[in-house]
Amino acid sequence: MSDPMRPRASLRTAVVWDVLKDALDQRVKTTGREVLDVLDTGGGSGNFAVPVARLGHRVTVVDPSPNALFALERRAAEAGVEGHVTGVQGDALGLFDVVERDGHDVVLCHGVLEYVDDPAEGIRNAVGALRPDGVLSLLAAGLGGAVLARALAGHFAEAHRALDDPDGRWGEGDPVPRRFTAAQLAELVNAAGARVDAVHGVRVFADLVPGVLVDTEPGALDALLRLEAAVAELDAFHAVATQLHVLAARPEPDGE
Repeated sequence: MSDPMRPRASLRTAVVWDVLKDALDQRVKTTGREVLDVLDTGGGSGNFAVPVARLGHRVTVVDPSPNALFALERRAAEAGVEGHVTGVQGDALGLFDVVERDGHDVVLCHGVLEYVDDPAEGIRNAVGALRPDGVLSLLAAGLGGAVLARALAGHFAEAHRALDDPDGRWGEGDPVPRRFTAAQLAELVNAAGARVDAVHGVRVFADLVPGVLVDTEPGALDALLRLEAAVAELDAFHAVATQLHVLAARPEPDGE
């Protein structure tokens, strides 16, 4: 994933970043605290963590890769936010070995469910790390986008295989272990005790448009970004998005 602050990279991150920033701002207003505690599970080298830290929040990144955490430390230092970012080696399924339960205003779970052995446990842990009324930002690979991409590339048998495969994989060479529909993600979130507030389609067109067009046609990048934003919340486009983003919340306990 690329830094959401860089223009070309924003094709991959803009929708998620805009939704996340709004959620952070709303959480600040709700809690009355200007500095939030944010957990980025599987956050790697800090593609979202560092921009969140630039907003003044405290971010803990949990990732199994020492190399990614080293890159996170370097990126945070370069951005001048090293005091706001903490890297911890761990993973989503062993999350509470390294962080506390019920301790975070916002939890990011981006690009994690595709790779963990038990997505349901991964989501339960992400929700369990939230304070009551805390916000979950979940990003995962979408099934429909992969089917569409394989079909448009002329790989019709692979497209059909992805459609029929329980994990949404198009073949042995598929680098993504698992894909989801919007309904599957909502079911996982609800089962973990959280409330789905919004679903967004991410990279609906960005992965299908020739890169040379975006790079050379004047105004194409901005126009494509506006189009992606316009369709992100439309249900009809969730079925063909490369990724699906779910914004959810952990409800307050009954009686509060």
